[in-house]
This record gives sequence, C-alpha cells and structure tokens, in this order.
Amino acid sequence: MTTPDIPSAYVRDKRPPRETTEQLRARIPGWGADLDPADRPSHPKLRYAPDTTGAHWDFPERQPETWPRERSVEHAFLTPVFGTAQPPRGLSGAIRKLAYRRYSEGRLAHWLLLIVGDRVDAWGSHLRSFATLRPDSPGTETGVRSEVTSGGLRSRRGRSDARHHVLDPVLVAGPWVAAAGGAVLGARSLVRALRR
Repeated sequence: MTTPDIPSAYVRDKRPPRETTEQLRARIPGWGADLDPADRPSHPKLRYAPDTTGAHWDFPERQPETWPRERSVEHAFLTPVFGTAQPPRGLSGAIRKLAYRRYSEGRLAHWLLLIVGDRVDAWGSHLRSFATLRPDSPGTETGVRSEVTSGGLRSRRGRSDARHHVLDPVLVAGPWVAAAGGAVLGARSLVRALRR
C-alpha cells in the first residue's frame, strides 16, 4: 500500500512526480538538466523493472530525529535513515546548517561552506585539545616528522605528483607555525602592556 504524500524515491513501486516540470524547475535551480535522454549516457540502462528492485517494504521505518537535522533543499523530508555520530555544534555547525538551508547541492557554495565548516571544526578541536592534559602534537600527529624519519620523500620518487610534495609540509605544518608565531607575538605584546 502506498500513499501519494510519500515521494517515489522511498517506495517500492515507481510513481510519476506530482509536480510539473515547470514547478520543479522554478523550485529547484538547475532541475531537469538531464531530462533529454540524449543528454544521458546511461539512458539505455534506465529501464524500470519492478521485479528486480529487491525491496520488501513499501516505505522503510523512519529513524527518530533527536535534533533538527540538516536537509538539502531538494528533498521533501529527511531520509528514513541518517547519521547521528557528529551532531553540528558551535560555529562549524552554524556554517553547515547555512550550507544546507541556503544552497542547493548543485551549487559550489554549498560544498565550499561544508569544507569551511569542516576546517573550523578541526581547528576548534585542536584548540580544545590545549585545555586537556594531552594536547595535540603537531609534529607527530600531522605526519611531518615521518616525512623525514620514515622515507616520505623516498617513497614519492617517480610519482607524477612529486613536484607537489615540497608543499605538503608547508600546508600541514604551516598553520601550526603561524598559530605558534601568533601566540608568541600576542604574549610578547601582553608582557609589554603589563610592564607599562
């Protein structure tokens, strides 16, 4: 038994969309770019065979939502099953929520905001580690030391991306060096201000 209010992506039997092409194109930017079968390289393989889906249910049981989850603007509702291991928190969570609330998955801004949110979360974790008894060790945990001690350069010899390996330590260790330099400059200016 299927109900018309459940999107066809979540049911065993295929149903036509309720919205017209014009309505979907107006609601979702870029929708319908591959409507013409001539534009789809996989068109001959797209033959619907209801006996081969393997689905034994009409609609899967929904996972309970314990906090408001991110959902792409393209989807009517959250997928029946979703991950809960890393709930969004702080500034990185706000950036991720903005990416989902504001931009379609087809937009570059969506993915760039997710990357920025990931980097903000990583730096937040690094900074929080300094408040613990075992802070992060940039020399060992980033792999910079193993580049020298474990033949990192030798293992890359002859590879097509060998010219980039000079930049790898700069990209990995550079932010740590910049943060340490900023901390030293900040401490120095604080000491000068206290002496006055």
